[in-house]
Amino acid sequence: MADPVELVRRICLCFPPRLPPPQRSRVPPPQPRCLGVWARLRLPSSALSLRCRALDASKPSAVRGEPSEEYDDDEEPYFSVTSSRLSEVDYLGESTKGDLNVRRRHLDALGGNGKSTLHGPIEEIAWKEARQAETLLSDLGIADPLTVRNSPRGIFCTRTLNLRSISVIGYDMDYTLIHYNVMAWEGRAYDYGMANLKSMGFLVDDLEFDPDLVIRGLIMDKVKGNLVKADRFGYIKRVMHGTQMLPTRAVSEIYGRELVDLRKEDTWEFLNTLFSVSEAVMFMQMVDKLDQGLVPAELGPLDYKGLYNAVSKALFRAHVEGQLKREIMAEPERFVEPDPELPLALLDQKEAGKRLLLITNSDYHYTNKMMNHAFNRFLPNDMGWRDLFEMVIVSARKPEFFQISHPLYEVVTDDGLLRPCFKANSGGLYSGGSAQMVEKSLDIHGDEILYVGDHIFTDVSQSKVHLRWRTALICRELEDEFDALIKSHAQKEKLVTLIQQKEIVGDLFNQLRLALQRRTNSRPAQVLGCRNAFTLAATCMNDQELTESMQKLLIVMQRLDEKIVPLLESDGELFNKRWGWLSRAGLWDKSHLTRQIEKYADIYTSRVSNFLHYTPFMYFRSQEQTLAHDVHSYSRDQ
Repeated sequence: MADPVELVRRICLCFPPRLPPPQRSRVPPPQPRCLGVWARLRLPSSALSLRCRALDASKPSAVRGEPSEEYDDDEEPYFSVTSSRLSEVDYLGESTKGDLNVRRRHLDALGGNGKSTLHGPIEEIAWKEARQAETLLSDLGIADPLTVRNSPRGIFCTRTLNLRSISVIGYDMDYTLIHYNVMAWEGRAYDYGMANLKSMGFLVDDLEFDPDLVIRGLIMDKVKGNLVKADRFGYIKRVMHGTQMLPTRAVSEIYGRELVDLRKEDTWEFLNTLFSVSEAVMFMQMVDKLDQGLVPAELGPLDYKGLYNAVSKALFRAHVEGQLKREIMAEPERFVEPDPELPLALLDQKEAGKRLLLITNSDYHYTNKMMNHAFNRFLPNDMGWRDLFEMVIVSARKPEFFQISHPLYEVVTDDGLLRPCFKANSGGLYSGGSAQMVEKSLDIHGDEILYVGDHIFTDVSQSKVHLRWRTALICRELEDEFDALIKSHAQKEKLVTLIQQKEIVGDLFNQLRLALQRRTNSRPAQVLGCRNAFTLAATCMNDQELTESMQKLLIVMQRLDEKIVPLLESDGELFNKRWGWLSRAGLWDKSHLTRQIEKYADIYTSRVSNFLHYTPFMYFRSQEQTLAHDVHSYSRDQ
C-alpha cells in the first residue's frame, strides 16, 4: 500500500517553492488537470507548490517539527526533515534521520495532531488516506508500486533498512551499474583463458564454452576436482565431477562426513559472482581431460589442485593483459545490456539529497568508456554520468579497499594521468585510496552509507564486516528464478501434497509397527499410559489384521515414493537442469548462497534500476523468519 507521507515528501522535492526550475530537471511542471488533485492534500489553496526545509541542527531553535528561523505566513515550509543531530531510533531500531515531519503550526491548523480532520479509529483512517493517496498517484500518472514489487523486479529485504536515513550510496560498476551479456562477456573470457592454456601445452581445441554448466553460489573443490552445491549448514547436496553429475549415493560416500568451510581457501573456492562462470567451466572441462589422460606428460604430474592453479593463472592473464577489455571497449554494444531506467533511478536518489559514489576495481579508461556507453544516452538535458556522482574511485583494489589504506591519486586528465594527493574532495575522480578515506572526506560513517555490488565477498561481506556499512547485493539471476518458481508452482504443489500423504501414511504405519513391537514383548499400550487411540486400537487387533494393515500401508508408501522421486529430482529444472534452484538446496532448505546473502546483504535485487520503483525514501522491513515450532505465519498474504 502506498505511503502518504512518502508520497508528499517526493512531491515536495519535485516542486520546490519560488525557484526557477533546475536546468537539468526531468520532472515536468504540474498540468492544470492536476489542480483538483492538490486539493486532496487539504492544504491552503495558495499553496499549490509544497514546501519542505531540512532542520538546521546547528541552531538552538531547531526542534522537531519547528522552523529554526522566522518566516512570513505564506513562506513557512509545511514540512521539516529530521537531521542527523535530532534523529532518534524507531521501534524497529532504525534511525529516523531523513523522516518528514508536519510543522506544528500546520498541525494545529488541522486541529491538533490532525484530530479534527482525521477523526475516528486510526486503523480506518489509515486505509482511507492510503486509498486517496493511490488515487493521487493515478492522477499523476504514476503506476501502482505494488505491481512491480511483487515481481521479478522486486527488492527483497533480509535486515530492516530505512533509506531515508542513508546519506551516501556507493556503487560497484561491473555487473552492478553495468550488466554484461554473460554469454558474450564470459564467453570471450573463456576463449582468452583457453588460448592461454593452449600456449602452456594443454589440449583444448575441442572444448566450447557452456554457461549452463554452472551457476553462481556453487563451490569448487580444488582437491577432488568437483563442483558442489551445499545447503546453508555446509552439507553437500549435489556434486559434479568434471562435467558429469554424480548420483546421490556417490555424494554421500564422498562427502558424508565433510562440510563446506569457506575459510579453508586451499580446498574451497566459492563462485561469488558471474565473473566466476568462465573459470568454473574451464576447470570442470579440464578435470575431464586429466581423468581421460589427455594432459601432456611434459606438463608434469598434475593433481586437481595443480590443474586449478593452471586454469586460474590462464584466466588471470586474460584479464591482466588487457586484450579482453580492449575488445569490449571497441564494441561495447556487443557485451553490455542497456538499461534505460538505471540512470533515472540514480537521478532520483541524487535529487533526493543522496550523495552517490562509484567505487570500482576497473581502471579509469575502461570505466569511462563503459559508463559513457551505458548512461549518457539515457540522462536528460545533456547530463553526463560524472554529474551523478559526488566522488568516483577507480582501481580501488577491493576487498583491500575496505580493509587497509592504499596511496590515493587524482585522475587529472582525460588520458588518465595520475597525481598523488592526500585528501579527496567532492566532485573528484580518484584512483586507489581506502574506504576510511571516503568516510573522512564526506564526514559520514558506518550505517549512513549503503554500498551496492554484485560480489558477495569483495563488495558486500567486507564492507559490512570491517565498516558496518549497509549493503545491497545485485543478483541478476533472481529474475529467471522468480519466473521459474511461478511456472513450477503447480508441480511443487503436487509434490508437497504427495509428501504430506506419505507422512500421514507413514505415521500410521509406525503406530502399527509400535503396536506389534509391544505385543511381541507383552507390553500393552495402556500399561505405558499411552494416549494414542490408534495405537490402543491396534494393540487389540489380532496378528493377521495387524500384519495385513502394515503390508498395505507399506505398499502405499512405496507407490507414493515412485511418484515423489522423479518430481523431487526435477524440482528446479526450470532454472537449471543440473543444479536446480539458485536459492534452495533440496526441497525446503536454503542454499549456501542464500545463507551468505542473508548474513551480509541487508537487501538484494536483480538490478539497480529496481530502485526506481521504490523511491529514495523507502522503508524496507525484513520479513518474518518462521521457526519450526511456529503455529502461525503473520507475514503471508491473507
